[in-house]
Amino acid sequence: MSRRAVVVGAGLAGMLAAAVLSAAGVEEVVVLERDDLPEGPEQRRGLPQGRHAHLLMAGGLAAMEEIVPGVSLRKRLLAAGAHEISLSSGMLALTPEGWLRRWRREGPVMLTCTRALVDWTLRAAVLEQSAVEVRKAAVVGLTGSAGHVRGVRIAGRDGEADLDADLVVDASGRGTRVLAWLDGLGLAGVRTRTVDSGLVNASRLYRVPAGAEGFPLTIVQANPYVSRPARSAMVMPVEGDRWLVSCGGSRGGEPPADPAGFLRYTLDLPDPIVGRLISGAQPLTDVHLSRSTSNVRRYLEKAPGWPEGFVVLGDALGTFNPAYGQGMSVAAFGARVLGGELGRADRLGEPGLARRVLRGAARSVEAAWSMAVGQDVLYPEVRGGRPGGADRVLTAYTRRVMKAAAGGSYPAASALWDVTSMRTPPTRMFHPGTVLAALAGAPLPPLTGPPLTAGEREVLAGLDRTGR
Repeated sequence: MSRRAVVVGAGLAGMLAAAVLSAAGVEEVVVLERDDLPEGPEQRRGLPQGRHAHLLMAGGLAAMEEIVPGVSLRKRLLAAGAHEISLSSGMLALTPEGWLRRWRREGPVMLTCTRALVDWTLRAAVLEQSAVEVRKAAVVGLTGSAGHVRGVRIAGRDGEADLDADLVVDASGRGTRVLAWLDGLGLAGVRTRTVDSGLVNASRLYRVPAGAEGFPLTIVQANPYVSRPARSAMVMPVEGDRWLVSCGGSRGGEPPADPAGFLRYTLDLPDPIVGRLISGAQPLTDVHLSRSTSNVRRYLEKAPGWPEGFVVLGDALGTFNPAYGQGMSVAAFGARVLGGELGRADRLGEPGLARRVLRGAARSVEAAWSMAVGQDVLYPEVRGGRPGGADRVLTAYTRRVMKAAAGGSYPAASALWDVTSMRTPPTRMFHPGTVLAALAGAPLPPLTGPPLTAGEREVLAGLDRTGR
């Protein structure tokens, strides 16, 4: 197709973009990464959220499999120790409307493992299947003009140098400097918005106790409807016979970093089940904190002018509170848009190509943004937004659907699974069957405790060192 494409960032979004560029016939695909990349599934410096819980939803995994065909990322991840969790039967979830029931009917699935394993597995697969080169380099700017980007400027030991490209893709993540780069070309005034609930994540790895290997993923969700700070916790099985335990609290309800405080935090939630589980488990790491959690939207697709030869994908276009598990899937959707547009183009420099990719990628970013921000603005002391009339109507409807699902409505639960798994857009919540379920309400009374099997109750009781 063309001579060279440059991708900024070797994270998940960058490697997916590199894969579709190579598959489209680009002769030379160069990925530039400023950080040292680990040789295995290990935490890397440029991913501040990497130590915390990440959920790879079915919709995102399907997009990745499409982008990197013939590899089966799912099989590779499962072989490396990832877990496949059914949203309908494999979770214990306390929502603001009560405990969700577990169904014998199988619903969508998600994969749980460390973020490091996802990134490393994907990167290895792309490099095996594609003629992609990864170089260590720090990009400091774009070259070209406001009308056409011609490459990137790289900082090195011997000063700065230019690397020409027919297409540049910014996939540099939360730390992107895209606005400064555009300003350097004379393109200023891009609208941005930040909604920051002050969320702090705290995570710790534990050894899975003997006999608890099959215990369900367990989550106590934050409640945005009680005028108190968000407080949540999750026990998620990951590779290596470990539990990744992640807590999250918004401004005024932040989890602590000391081990004793971490345990107290989990026990003080509306249900102490997470604390009861980990009280009898062996910790393997210290508690790791992260504060890089705000929702940031860069409305690049709405800029009045956009240079040819430049595309922005992944977190560089929009970042979300990681509590909602959307980031990896949204990055995959954006890369899929890039692949689709490349398949219809004659060359990388084709007029309008970059703008079309940007607008297409922005659609999935906007859907995820609306879901994340719609909840975050409800927490006290949030910065950057307050719920409007439309937000309150949508919130009231969503609560009705959730209450119906917790009360045993399969149509309501099925809609929530489809949207949560990112197999369908949020408009799925307004299908006639879902609306009828919301209107009909809960057919059963709310559960008084988690829907545990007899065996799971025995495991929990055997682990509990709290006396509760």
